[in-house]
Amino acid sequence: MLFKQKHLERILTGESTVAFRKWKKPAVVKGSLICTSIGVVNITDIIEMDAEDLSEADAVIAGFDDLSSLRTELGKIKEGILYKISVKYHAADERIGLREKNSLDDDAFAALAAKLGRLDKSGEWTLTVLNLIRDNPELRAADLAAMTGREKEWLKLNIRKLKNLGLTISLETGYRISPLGTFVLDKINRT
Repeated sequence: MLFKQKHLERILTGESTVAFRKWKKPAVVKGSLICTSIGVVNITDIIEMDAEDLSEADAVIAGFDDLSSLRTELGKIKEGILYKISVKYHAADERIGLREKNSLDDDAFAALAAKLGRLDKSGEWTLTVLNLIRDNPELRAADLAAMTGREKEWLKLNIRKLKNLGLTISLETGYRISPLGTFVLDKINRT
């Protein structure tokens, strides 16, 4: 489940406690923990609702200026069931501290290199993608995918795996290599 940065900031402060989505089937369940740029967001509840039941107060608590703005956003999705999702800030994202490291001891580096090796078992891609992100910061996933000859959804899924290792940073548009990712690439390229 993706959130716009302005909504995440309101979730962090507690100003926003709900989100609304139109899906064919729920993409989250009660109790889900979602890693975001502000930390981990907890899905505390999810219920179906009728669009006619939306109120001005719903829109404001979801971080919209008014009900019309919320309806416009929801109207971008033509089909699906409307869900009211209760959210709250849960905790800091451990990956943020990890990605800000600019060195690792030999054991930690070996463990990380082994994880990259496991990701490459189905075909080497990790270093190619990391180098592309380093050389093309903020490039959209579709453009990066074209450069790799892979599908956009494949690329996004696998960049998420690299992000979970602390090697990349997701931006509003595109990605950037993290300080840890730079360290890892430099160390691998030296050997």
